[in-house]
Amino acid sequence: MTFSAPVALAATSLVEPVAAGWQLLVAALAGIAVIVGLITWLKVHPFLALILGAIVVGAVAGQNLNDVVTSFSTGFGATAASVGILIALGAMFAKLLADSGGADQIVDTIVGHASTRMLPWAMVLVGAIIGLPMFFEIGLVLLMPVIYLVARRSGLSLITVGIPALAGLSAMHGFVPPHPGPLTAVQALHADLGLTLGLGVIVAVPTLVVAGPLFGKVAGRWVDVPAPTTFESREDESAEHRPSFGVTLASILLPVVLMLGKSLADIVIDDPDQRAQQVLDLLGTPLVALLIAVLVGFFTLGRPAGMGRTAIASVMDAALPPIVGILLIVSAGGGFKQVLVDTGIGSQLADWAKAAHLSVLVLAWLLAVLIRLATGSATVATITASSLVTGLVQGASSTELSLVVLAIGAGSLFFSHVNDAGFWLVKEYFGLTVGQTIKSWSLMETLLSVVGLGVVLLLNLVV
Repeated sequence: MTFSAPVALAATSLVEPVAAGWQLLVAALAGIAVIVGLITWLKVHPFLALILGAIVVGAVAGQNLNDVVTSFSTGFGATAASVGILIALGAMFAKLLADSGGADQIVDTIVGHASTRMLPWAMVLVGAIIGLPMFFEIGLVLLMPVIYLVARRSGLSLITVGIPALAGLSAMHGFVPPHPGPLTAVQALHADLGLTLGLGVIVAVPTLVVAGPLFGKVAGRWVDVPAPTTFESREDESAEHRPSFGVTLASILLPVVLMLGKSLADIVIDDPDQRAQQVLDLLGTPLVALLIAVLVGFFTLGRPAGMGRTAIASVMDAALPPIVGILLIVSAGGGFKQVLVDTGIGSQLADWAKAAHLSVLVLAWLLAVLIRLATGSATVATITASSLVTGLVQGASSTELSLVVLAIGAGSLFFSHVNDAGFWLVKEYFGLTVGQTIKSWSLMETLLSVVGLGVVLLLNLVV
């Protein structure tokens, strides 16, 4: 799921189709089929499969293969430059959180105050809180040590525990400003920000209940995988040498608070020349916020656990090798997505959807769904769909405009698959096969989308 701003902004303007609509559709399906087939049947590494899949898309679409390579390299580089840095910093923080015993402290507190039956509900709440101001990739790498440990300690399936947390992260991105997608849609459609925020929370709550704990329980039976040992605590770590729960929680929430402060400053101050906004914008930039969290963690997490400079340096060194493969796969997913974008299939699908005679809410959702399936980016789907329906909402009330924004947000979450960098991120962190990822993560995203649209349509009847 490509949630990072730089990648999204690079692809918000859909290009003109390079071939006939049917040819582009065949190209996209052929590329996806090649990727799935190579990984599933021939056991080719996903990094190589994504490169080959991108070449197939370009060849079937009739593009110059030199242009295809350029598109792939551009998407790969943009994803690595944005998402890759965040994953690396997040992995450092997560390793420090685990080795200091901070993750154990959080887990002991959660497990100690929640029954096994209530743990998935606690995890969806944690995911929603973390996901409110935070990009999906950052929230995921921060939560992984907690998800692993809760699954191991409680004896529940990793999917039963992890799906609710992922649902919380993803739903906040799709439905609730100040995430870039919903916020841009609000501005494009001239919707009321406060009303959209309030209605977004109303839509998110029942949607999270269905796609989070309820679906997680079912998915945990379909996909039963053990929790990886990536973030195992140190063998000599004891409860007496852990950072306190309050300090650990404050360390985890520090980047959340910094990014939320940036979002609020952009809304309340809304003046780039103001020194206060400049400072908050800098501190709340995801890269800076995570860097600060890592540096502060040296003192709030490492020192209370008895770590000296050498020990902390060793933790930082050990954090990076396990994520090299993830970085390559996620970046290659961004490259594949860019090849699809540059064929113009998103524009073609949008034209087909606009030709259908549907209600504005359903049409807005369908446009976002098609662009999401074609490009793999929730933010691109939201921004593009909102620009396409601008002429259809003239004269609509504030409530109707907000509901259109939320319908678009719901559509932008639909069925994450192999052209979505988030798909590979979840697959690798959870240690899943492609099929298991589709049966858990992809279906969860689809539930978020469909249930979200259902709630929006119900709200349209009563507000």
